Amino acid sequence: KPVRIGVNWGSLDQELLTHLMDENARSAEPKDAREVMHEAIVQSALLSAQRAEALGLSADKIVISAKVSAVQDLINVYAMLSRRCSYALHLGLTEAGMGSKGIVASTAAMSVLLQHGIGDTIRVSLTPEPGGDRTLEVKVAQEILQTMGLRSFVPIVAACPGCGRTTSTVFQELARDVETMIRERMPEWRRNYPGVETLNLAVMGCIVNGPGESKHADVGISLPGTGEQPAAPVFIDGKKVLTLRGPNIAAEFKQIVEDYIARRFGPLAQKPEKIRVSE
Repeated sequence: KPVRIGVNWGSLDQELLTHLMDENARSAEPKDAREVMHEAIVQSALLSAQRAEALGLSADKIVISAKVSAVQDLINVYAMLSRRCSYALHLGLTEAGMGSKGIVASTAAMSVLLQHGIGDTIRVSLTPEPGGDRTLEVKVAQEILQTMGLRSFVPIVAACPGCGRTTSTVFQELARDVETMIRERMPEWRRNYPGVETLNLAVMGCIVNGPGESKHADVGISLPGTGEQPAAPVFIDGKKVLTLRGPNIAAEFKQIVEDYIARRFGPLAQKPEKIRVSE
């Protein structure tokens, strides 16, 4: 099995750090203390990996983890590691914090590295709320990979942020309902419909920009905004296929999504059913 070899900036090898600090002090162009710390982390990780190889562990079983708690430190350390070794790299910001602060910090650091092809595995470390669990860490890690287009775990729901044309909360409620449906139905969908996690849905709040944005989703709906006619055009695979009206728009749209999933990802997917276009 692979073995993770970790270095933590809070418990660095003091002999190595002191040696590098002394060496830096004698340099004609000394680096700042933070740069020296980065070098110490990298050297410590690589020396540990080399010792593991000397003891018989093959290089392809080694995963290096360098734990730091500042975004720029993580980016710099892993950029250095990627240039100086071919070991697998495990990305993660330690002590990232709670809630949105921890999520934003972890996302900012790892997105930069992943965009440059650096990193083989990732983790998100968040301080849980009192009484909370750690499932949010897994969800955030999955969402980082999915929003960057690297992996797919669940269907994506694109929803507009709202504006002066969307004083109604209908589109917000439908976006929430669709997200809830995905969470509840995903275990069954994953079993019965391979590939369903690549599905893209769109819930838009008005007919000004909504139709154009909905066309780029597999299934999209553009709900009526303030002062607009109570009609919601639905787009499937880039084409307008029908318009929903009345009090049951949410239920009808969710059924359209269910039917689309069965048709596209089910056992008869190779024989798609023709969709009748109506107004």
